[in-house]
Amino acid sequence: MLYICPLCHSPLIAESNGYACENRHRFDRAKEGYVNLLPVQHKGSKDPGDSPEMIQARRQFLEEGHYQPLRDRVAELLDHYLPATSAPSIVDLGCGEGYYTSAWIKSDRQVYGVDVSKFAIKSAAKRYPHIQFSVASGYRLPFAAASLAAIIRIYAPSKGEELMRVLCPGGILITVTPAARHLYQFKALIYQDVQLHEEKEETLEGFECLLETKLHYPLSLSAASATQLLQMTPFAWRASEQVWQTLAECDSFACETDFKITVWQRTEG
Repeated sequence: MLYICPLCHSPLIAESNGYACENRHRFDRAKEGYVNLLPVQHKGSKDPGDSPEMIQARRQFLEEGHYQPLRDRVAELLDHYLPATSAPSIVDLGCGEGYYTSAWIKSDRQVYGVDVSKFAIKSAAKRYPHIQFSVASGYRLPFAAASLAAIIRIYAPSKGEELMRVLCPGGILITVTPAARHLYQFKALIYQDVQLHEEKEETLEGFECLLETKLHYPLSLSAASATQLLQMTPFAWRASEQVWQTLAECDSFACETDFKITVWQRTEG
């Protein structure tokens, strides 16, 4: 087991109903199968992460296949760059309800999903019982040092030092961030002065960039799907009632996806 105690960082040992460390810190396994490794002192708020409403909207939208090209592309890159090792351990950081996580599964892999939202992890564990899910923070990952072969990070916040700590030398990090024109048409509904998304150059100490690529394609959405997509995004907080009404009454809504995908490798040493 790769989990470590979030309180004392000792290895966690699996028990019948959860996990425990040598210092007698115990973490129960929920009936859905996940484990909560986010201590209350690390939460920052009562229920951090996405709400049940946001999770439901995202699940419905993703199950319609609108972001399947992104999932397929990341899966291809993972297959290509994953280090050749037996039973590699892969973590989907900020996994949400598990839509992307399920695409990393292969018979010789150990796949973990991590998210700060208990609601998201509960939903994911119900749907994908063969994946090991935990409630945890990307800033304090509950995994042993150098224990992971790959991390997938789609939009999720994290700390570079933690990513370097848990990845083995030669391990792979795949990140997905919004590129310049991502969901530009939603911005046009909300803001008077529409700006392209600023593409910040990310530097990660201890990592080498192996590949940087873009994925851009159009979407034609029903009123329901457009509303769900807006609810998934940070734009939802700034959308007026008129914007929501415009989407709800439209016959179809055309917008663009624009993703930047980067493959990093942890350097040796």
